[in-house]
Amino acid sequence: MGKSRQNSKAQTTPWIYNAWLDLIVGCGAWSAPLLLLSYTSMASSTRMWSVLFYALALFFNYPHYMATIYRAYHRSEDFEKYRFFTVHITGLVLLTLVLSHFWAQLLPWIFTIYLTWSPWHYSGQNYGLFMMFARRAGADPDKSTRRALYSAFIASYLILFLGFHTGPSTDSLFLSLGIPATFSRWEQMVLGAGFVLLSIYGLARLARQTGWRRLIPSLTLFSSQFLWFLLPAAISFIKGLEIPQNRYSTGVLAVMHSAQYLWITSYYARREASEAEGGRSRSWRPLAYFGVLILGGIALFVPGPWVASRAFHHDFTASFLIFTALVNIHHFILDGAIWKLRDGRVAGLLLNSRERVASVVAEAGGSVGSAWRWISGSSPQARWVQVSAAFVLLAWGTVDQARYYFALQRDNLRDLERAAALDSFDSPLQMRLAHKELEDGQPQQAEASMRRAIDTNPADAAPRKVLLKFLLDQKQFDEAYSLTQASLKYTPKDPALLVDRGLLELQRGHAENAIASWNQALVVDPNQELAHLYLAHELDREGQAQAAASHYQSFLLRVAKQKEQNGLAPDFMIGIVLRMADCQARSSQKDVALKSYQMAEKLAQQTGNSNLESVADVNEAELQAASGKLDETLRLYQRALLLDNTTSDKAASAADWFAYGKFLDQSGFSERLAYACIVKAESIAQSIPKSPLPASANATRQGMEKKLGVVAIDLRQNPDPALQQALELRR
Repeated sequence: MGKSRQNSKAQTTPWIYNAWLDLIVGCGAWSAPLLLLSYTSMASSTRMWSVLFYALALFFNYPHYMATIYRAYHRSEDFEKYRFFTVHITGLVLLTLVLSHFWAQLLPWIFTIYLTWSPWHYSGQNYGLFMMFARRAGADPDKSTRRALYSAFIASYLILFLGFHTGPSTDSLFLSLGIPATFSRWEQMVLGAGFVLLSIYGLARLARQTGWRRLIPSLTLFSSQFLWFLLPAAISFIKGLEIPQNRYSTGVLAVMHSAQYLWITSYYARREASEAEGGRSRSWRPLAYFGVLILGGIALFVPGPWVASRAFHHDFTASFLIFTALVNIHHFILDGAIWKLRDGRVAGLLLNSRERVASVVAEAGGSVGSAWRWISGSSPQARWVQVSAAFVLLAWGTVDQARYYFALQRDNLRDLERAAALDSFDSPLQMRLAHKELEDGQPQQAEASMRRAIDTNPADAAPRKVLLKFLLDQKQFDEAYSLTQASLKYTPKDPALLVDRGLLELQRGHAENAIASWNQALVVDPNQELAHLYLAHELDREGQAQAAASHYQSFLLRVAKQKEQNGLAPDFMIGIVLRMADCQARSSQKDVALKSYQMAEKLAQQTGNSNLESVADVNEAELQAASGKLDETLRLYQRALLLDNTTSDKAASAADWFAYGKFLDQSGFSERLAYACIVKAESIAQSIPKSPLPASANATRQGMEKKLGVVAIDLRQNPDPALQQALELRR
């Protein structure tokens, strides 16, 4: 009789535990305040939030993975029922885990799968709980209603998916599909409209059966789905903020999802234990259940990276990311298989159906089953093993937490050394240690830390770049060259590394080897703009003007395609255009060179660089003069000289006056005006320690003086009127 009343009561309420707990944790009513708190304070307190989330993982994230393992493996009946997943898929995941520790290229792929799959997994759980609450409220949705609501959840996920994979990735571990931004935005708007329409249709049809009040749990879940997926996309539309992929797998969403998962699985496990014992709920031991989940979660995540780094000297951080990604992927697969409301047992326990669900715990056969029964038994030896394992795992988890805390203390050398003492095979930790040692004036210790970082993860380019810069700053060129050679053994097709080796070959005096190394870099990656630039400089120096011009052009074209020019100053870019034009002029590409000089002139004018604008004008004038275009040549020289008056570059001014004077003399213009320009050039050059004029300047002036006679004396005493005439001269 009492049990009948209990079942009747269960069927009249949609709640699992109680209204407040179910709404806050199970339905995600805490999403808005927690998301607001994390997004507003995470940027200013990144370290604090990192430590907090790492600690919360022990009690939420790790146990929630173990809950799925417990559900799939603790009953031989379930183990056999899902054998394809519990045995074959698990074996494949374990094989991938081993391979990824020896093949570093696998990590970005599995991490991308993990980050992309995570929000789909969250959506699936939200939809399952949504339907569970709807049915507990008395709804019996037809096929069209279910499809509409399921499609709404899919649309919300796809919006986030497009946000993840729009444009190039900003994370080396995430391989973006590179979806064009315009296409992505339109698709997101269409999906957003679809979400709204499908939601209105599906929710309205459910409300007709139950009324809106009984749908409060389901509506709260629906609002959580909106906050988790559509709101970030809407914010990115309005403010142009990027959606961080890692936030959805390691931040507050992961904690809320894990808490939600533990909430429902604990209820299922309690009901399952009650059914197995004929309704005697005293058999449910929540502390023991959660203790197993916490210890099992630690066992899943903590020992693996420690053993891999200690035993195989593998990078601890890389190993942790591998375990994180693959344990999650295994969880996604297994969870998707076993938690289905169409499964009679699952539906019976979660929906409070009248049909009593029998639970006959079959004995697992074989030696593995016997060993497990012995370990989980109550004999003194088994108890000793259980207590010892629990103590070891708790201690290990505590040490792992301490190490993570110490490793984040970038400003505390002592804490970083403590973290390294616990496990030194951690490339990011060694680099943080090296940066702090450099700040504290310990260059030798810093170099040793950088080398340990490289030895731990030779395929990681970041430590190598820092050490290479350090060695170059210290003028240790031989050590820098040895570093590039050693690194190329691990990454022989790293274009940046090949470019660095070319620079060091050039510094060692091996120009041919440098050119070969840069050409090799371009074979690997034709978009290596620095390789083009260095090749252009060296070929220009060797007199191969045409080849140099081609590489200068390739460099400029590739830089122009980039939205950001990697911090290259406009003056630097104008200088490259001028060098290219010089090479084109020397290789008889007169017309192309003219266009290049005009481009340099236009760029210099836009950036207000009068010096380079004057250089471009003078060089173009020389080409125009060679082509017989005297009017254009006059205009360019005169314009360059006026620009020189606005700068403090006396050397350029002297050289330009001399060049203009020679042009006037050679082109048949007034010798008087030409001589005044030469005098002006020499006058300016006298105030400069190193004269910019050619050695023949004195002979040129003396030859003009013989022709002019006494006129030359007058011009030397007062050249200004003649100079003004020269600046206003027209043919």
